Amino acid sequence: MKDLLTKCKNKVEGLIMGAIQQIYNRLYHCYGSQGWWPADTVFEMMIGAILVQRTNWSNVEKALCQLTPYLSPEQLEALPMEELEVAIRSSGFYRQKAKRIKAFLHWYKKYDYQLAHLRHVETETLRAELLSIHGIGAETANVLLLYAFQRPVFVVDAYARRIFVRFGLDMPEKEQVFRLQVETECVLDTEGFKEFHALIVQHAKEHCKMKPICSGCPLVDECERRGV
Repeated sequence: MKDLLTKCKNKVEGLIMGAIQQIYNRLYHCYGSQGWWPADTVFEMMIGAILVQRTNWSNVEKALCQLTPYLSPEQLEALPMEELEVAIRSSGFYRQKAKRIKAFLHWYKKYDYQLAHLRHVETETLRAELLSIHGIGAETANVLLLYAFQRPVFVVDAYARRIFVRFGLDMPEKEQVFRLQVETECVLDTEGFKEFHALIVQHAKEHCKMKPICSGCPLVDECERRGV
């Protein structure tokens, strides 16, 4: 009986895993390469990942424009907190985000602001360090790991949860288990996981909104449209 249950469980997990890869394939076929993250430098990408918390990208762009004269670790570290708050006001929650940026810079300084010094740090060690920084949660940590530090990780966000559930997948609630399940199934490298995250965001904007627009959706024939 135990062997039968194990076989059934493995079969179900196999179906789920195949479906996850199918989501990626369909989204990529529909939207093509997204070329994310939208930033001119890796450091700008890092700051953008903090600023985008609880806001939309257009507000982040305004804040980054104000920060243009200070977009190096040394200059941003030297910028007084009050001036930083004013510069990023458009991103919302600017006082909290200013503290988070300063806390991130304090951590990054331990590596002399050099990406090369982080190259040999194991991914799980690096994730733990990022999560220890004030205001850096799992989603932001994984975005930084993926786009800044070039680690092949899946970013679990609200968009991914919505799309996967509507596709009929009973994904784990725990972020780590959700992420590892996707990383295990998808035959993707770092660039592939960058694309997957960007494709999910694009699809959520175009079709899989809170109230979905199903016409033309590349996933509609399999989507159960749960929660609609």
